[in-house]
Amino acid sequence: MAPKRAVVRQSLPDVIVADLRKRILSGNLEEGALIRQELLAEEYDVSRMPVREALKRLDAEGLLVFKNNRGATVTKHSLEEIAEIFDVRTLLEVDLFARAIPNMTEAHFTACEQVLEEMDNSYRLGNVADWGPLNTEYHGRLYEAAARHLTENLLERVTLQADRYVSMHIDKLDHRDDASRDHHALLYSARKRDIVGATEQLRSHLVNTKNQVIELIKENRQANGS
Repeated sequence: MAPKRAVVRQSLPDVIVADLRKRILSGNLEEGALIRQELLAEEYDVSRMPVREALKRLDAEGLLVFKNNRGATVTKHSLEEIAEIFDVRTLLEVDLFARAIPNMTEAHFTACEQVLEEMDNSYRLGNVADWGPLNTEYHGRLYEAAARHLTENLLERVTLQADRYVSMHIDKLDHRDDASRDHHALLYSARKRDIVGATEQLRSHLVNTKNQVIELIKENRQANGS
């Protein structure tokens, strides 16, 4: 008898959630866009039931606003709400980094360096689609040693919201040299166990991203009259 192999099985709602999430985060589905269950069911060639389940999950993630029998709309945050998302993200990340630094081992530093190398390569090659996922992975590696799993779960939800707006404007946020310098500086300070210096660098890095993204969103909405 042939040995059994583990196969990753995804339910229909899982597949639809993943695809819709990707479309929202990329800006393919714009904020405020109406999503009708029957049209999605036709598009994915499925019944309405898995579509309904997928929309409910994305509503729980904050990416959609789902209404029974009325489909859903892509969440549109006010500028104040977007600023709050980035502020909460900054609070969580700075706290995690401060707690992680004393516990970081050579294995943690090596893992961070490996991601940094991938990031530098992607910057050099101009692989824009890789920047967001690699950035998320790198920051996750920096905080791993904190072992604060509840905070990490909270951060994952907030980061999903923040990354939506970063992804929408990542082509205009093309500050590869600045990003590379900041990321290397964070790891350098962590290696020195300089908690104050490292967390201030991180705070500055995140606040700069917030300000740039909000300015771009403001310009885009004014141009579109929204």
